[in-house]
Amino acid sequence: MEPTLALYRRYRPETFAEVIGQDHVTEPLRAALANNRVNHAYLFSGPRGCGKTTSARILARALNCEKAPISDPCGECQSCRDLARGGPGSIDVIEIDAASHGGVDDARDLRERAFFAPVSSRFKVYIIDEAHMVSSQGFNALLKLVEEPPEHLKFIFATTEPEKVIPTIRSRTHHYPFRLIPPRTLSDYLAELCEKEGVRIDSAALPLVVRAGAGSARDSLSVLDQLLGGAGPDGVTYEVATSLLGYTPDNLLDEVVDAFAAVDGAGVFGVVDKVIETGQDPRRFTEDVLRRLRDLVIVAAVPDAAASGLIDAPADQAERLVAQAARFGKSELVRAADIVASGLTEMRGATTPRLLLELICARLLLPGADHDSLGLGARLDRLERRVAVTGAPSVAAVPAAALPAAAVPAPEMAAAATAAAATPAPASAARPVAEPDEPQTRAPQTRAPQPTAADPTPAASAAAEPSGGTAGGAVLSLADVRRIWPDLLEAVKKMRRFTWILLSQNAQVIGVDATSLTVGFRTAGARDSFLGGGSEEILRQAAIDMIGADWKIEVAVDPSADPGSATSPRVIRPAVSPPPAVSQTPSAAAGAGPSAPPSWAGDEGDAAPAPERSSRPAAAAEARSRIAPTRQGGEPVPPPPGPDLDADAHRDDPSSEDNALDSTELLQRELGATVIEEIPHD
Repeated sequence: MEPTLALYRRYRPETFAEVIGQDHVTEPLRAALANNRVNHAYLFSGPRGCGKTTSARILARALNCEKAPISDPCGECQSCRDLARGGPGSIDVIEIDAASHGGVDDARDLRERAFFAPVSSRFKVYIIDEAHMVSSQGFNALLKLVEEPPEHLKFIFATTEPEKVIPTIRSRTHHYPFRLIPPRTLSDYLAELCEKEGVRIDSAALPLVVRAGAGSARDSLSVLDQLLGGAGPDGVTYEVATSLLGYTPDNLLDEVVDAFAAVDGAGVFGVVDKVIETGQDPRRFTEDVLRRLRDLVIVAAVPDAAASGLIDAPADQAERLVAQAARFGKSELVRAADIVASGLTEMRGATTPRLLLELICARLLLPGADHDSLGLGARLDRLERRVAVTGAPSVAAVPAAALPAAAVPAPEMAAAATAAAATPAPASAARPVAEPDEPQTRAPQTRAPQPTAADPTPAASAAAEPSGGTAGGAVLSLADVRRIWPDLLEAVKKMRRFTWILLSQNAQVIGVDATSLTVGFRTAGARDSFLGGGSEEILRQAAIDMIGADWKIEVAVDPSADPGSATSPRVIRPAVSPPPAVSQTPSAAAGAGPSAPPSWAGDEGDAAPAPERSSRPAAAAEARSRIAPTRQGGEPVPPPPGPDLDADAHRDDPSSEDNALDSTELLQRELGATVIEEIPHD
């Protein structure tokens, strides 16, 4: 069986029309050949594998073609057949490798042979490859010959470093700089070769081959030849290409980018662990992440970058890039790319690349740690996305009572104050949240804080809190809530650190609708600690304060973290629900005096201390019996159906025993009631 030639040898171009990506060189050369205005010396420079030596051979064939002057060799004459692909070669076209023949003695030998006329061709052509390896003495020995050669002599120098060719030689040549082949052009060329070879290749694998070739046609063909050799019945698949070339699969890149967008540290470091456990190079992974961030930066600036050719990606991947870019801000993407690029530079020659990779990830997860312009821009992007998700009401939509005093005229301020006094207090605002272990020995305060622009009045708070969704009236999706989850945890942290620790280390949002928010916990113990300590009210109040969403907090145990649980997450309703409001009875309302202004739950400094919960339900029962209405004839009216107040005494109800008050004084102070003493009958 005959040995198979490599792809770059089998498909080496034979005419200038077959050379790809070098139109700026081939078109002037074809015009010079057709017009018979050929110079005696040429210098072809450019990166490796981009067509310098191939173009030199095509030029030599065109010069010695029997039909010359002609722009492309005919391929029919003896000279063209000798110099064709796989031909025996011509004695009048001499190729010299300057890497091994660059001394002064080699230059003198070339000078002595150059004066002999060609054997069977029109010109004697010297192709000197790797010309930058010729020593200065060798170039000086050739200087006179290159400057004034015989009419039958032509020189073609090919080099990757034209600056190393001495200026006296460069000034006597026509210099044509070759360039790297554009990725799209090279990708189409490789797909065409696969069709000729009869091997199917995945469209997602072609960009990897082009990337491995780095713009060089020869290197790309070598990589493709390797993949074609190891292709199975399904051809060259994406999985085979990624595993063989060592690139990071797209699913891992998507996973780490989504984790960065959600500020999910566990997800980010989980991907890093997968990279190390599968034996991938951390430097290559960092380079792939930087390339993905580059694509996201371009997509964020130009949404149709894939269609316009700014990025080379399949249609499905382009859609994922657009979706991922929408989860970041432009400043966040630029900051992330800058951090990864700096870290990639530091990883060169490092002995612990995994440690540096984890430090890069840690910096990406902490935009607040950067005090430069990029860190500030990243924080502003997060605020803008939060406003875009939650919807910020305009000044015109805010009630007059919620505006500062300087912005509202006096008559309107009076009307707003009257409306605020007549509006009942919501249960969530009238009852401040207190930690279970906090000592509650202070007397309850009845002074209501003055409304400010940051702390709206009760009327404004009631108008700004819909039954579900956000302050703007829109219902948040699961992705939106996960995006603002870190900011919600920061609000929880300011209210209670115990709740923040439970949520940040053990919980994640797994469901949301217009009325409820479902939080999944890794273990049943963390769930019980969350429910037992009243943390659901902390989270609910933080959601109200930050985005205006009054959710019912529900919890679940994630089965993936708890193997002993059921197959699907089991939703646990909170054990304690807010008690219904107790309305005044007719007799109490008849004798009620002016009620105290309601106390509103605001910031930590303005909130009234929570009174202690009642420890004696019998006191409440006694008070209720003393103010209960009676029918004619003295028969008591049975209470309306509802929950048992004795069994469900609220934690914030004042205690007559703890405050040194009897039940009569307690009713008079809290309810403004007048207690009618029983008159004994003889």
